[in-house]
Amino acid sequence: MSVAIHSTTTVEQPSRTRAIVAGSVGNVLEWYDFAVYAFLVPVISSLFFPAKTELLSILFAFAAFGAGFVTRPLGAILFGIYGDRAGRRASLAAISILMGLATLTIGLLPTYETVGVWATVALVCARLLQGLSAGGEYGGAIPFLVEFAAKGKRGVVGSWQQIGNGLGLLLGALFAYALTASLSAEDLKNWGWRIPFILGALPAVVGIYLRLRLPDTPVFEKLELQSAKAVTPLRAVATTYRSNTLLVFAMVLQLAVGFYIVLTFMPTYLGLVSRLTRADALLITSAGLVSYMVFCFIAGALSDRWGRKPLLLISSIGYVVLTYPLFLLVASGQFALALFAEIVMAALLGFAGGPISAACAEAAPAKVRSTVVAIGVAFSITIFGGFAPFLGTYLIATFNTPLAPAFYAIAAAAITSVVVFRMRETAFDEMT
Repeated sequence: MSVAIHSTTTVEQPSRTRAIVAGSVGNVLEWYDFAVYAFLVPVISSLFFPAKTELLSILFAFAAFGAGFVTRPLGAILFGIYGDRAGRRASLAAISILMGLATLTIGLLPTYETVGVWATVALVCARLLQGLSAGGEYGGAIPFLVEFAAKGKRGVVGSWQQIGNGLGLLLGALFAYALTASLSAEDLKNWGWRIPFILGALPAVVGIYLRLRLPDTPVFEKLELQSAKAVTPLRAVATTYRSNTLLVFAMVLQLAVGFYIVLTFMPTYLGLVSRLTRADALLITSAGLVSYMVFCFIAGALSDRWGRKPLLLISSIGYVVLTYPLFLLVASGQFALALFAEIVMAALLGFAGGPISAACAEAAPAKVRSTVVAIGVAFSITIFGGFAPFLGTYLIATFNTPLAPAFYAIAAAAITSVVVFRMRETAFDEMT
């Protein structure tokens, strides 16, 4: 069966399904990599960042985690331009290669005990390479998915980008849980932590294979036929499309902070403030990830009927109102209350995750879409999201209150609420 897509170009349904898989697999790998690092921070911190106290070691380890976000803007610029010039498919394939190599490198690194400070330096360098590839992933995957979508399906198809994020985190959490539950603390520290990083290179191979076997998106192929590609996408973004980029930046702000606080930092947070076991903390986070993925799909589909703005506002306003009381439940130290709060916070976040890809893609014309989306998302995540675990740990230590991270999430949600309320609805426009 053939389905028309915003032009005279047609795409076979099996090709569209393969496009969804190819567009999502990189996000799975990206967030699997980041999840494994974040969830194994207590182990990694002792191996690469020995310090006088456990909290200080964790703080250094999260600083290295955040270092991976420093190179995101550079990756966004480089791969965003490449995606607008050479195509979404070529950009995504290059990103898969770089991401796989960086992940494999971490799994093979010697530790501080073996080579001293050079182990720390090497780990940070590998994280910088991961950040470089991750910075371009959004700018490639979001246009790739949304431009392949049939008319009236951009929200639900675009939601697979965030579902891929959640699935990658879930796989990382489950792997970390399995290692924690099945290995002794000594075995986990000696060799067990390496396994998920080494195996993480395998999805990169799958991603390269899938991405190179597909044609480019119908929208990009139309640009090529009409010779309408931007000659200098970065200059166009810096001059004509600055407001589009700022809109993407602001729309993503609440999701960036919420994602890293609620779905990445949470296992460490639970260990710091409630003293739940590591296994319980990973189970709670895993439940939250399932909740997030389910509501991403639901919200993405609803946004095709109701528009992007209502779903984004449900999420951002919900965070302003409910984050503080839900963090009270998380910090209670009771498994059932923490589980309930995590599921609710993740579900609310899913109302933003579902429509966000389509909303970002719709914020810019095709000739600069990859660059606008990549830069807007990367800078928002780098400035406010990537260092959220570090900042959360720092705020807890500085103000001696377990509720400090909640105020950070509330502030980000408030800013996004104002911007989304004022923006124009784009869900029912033709994509050009």
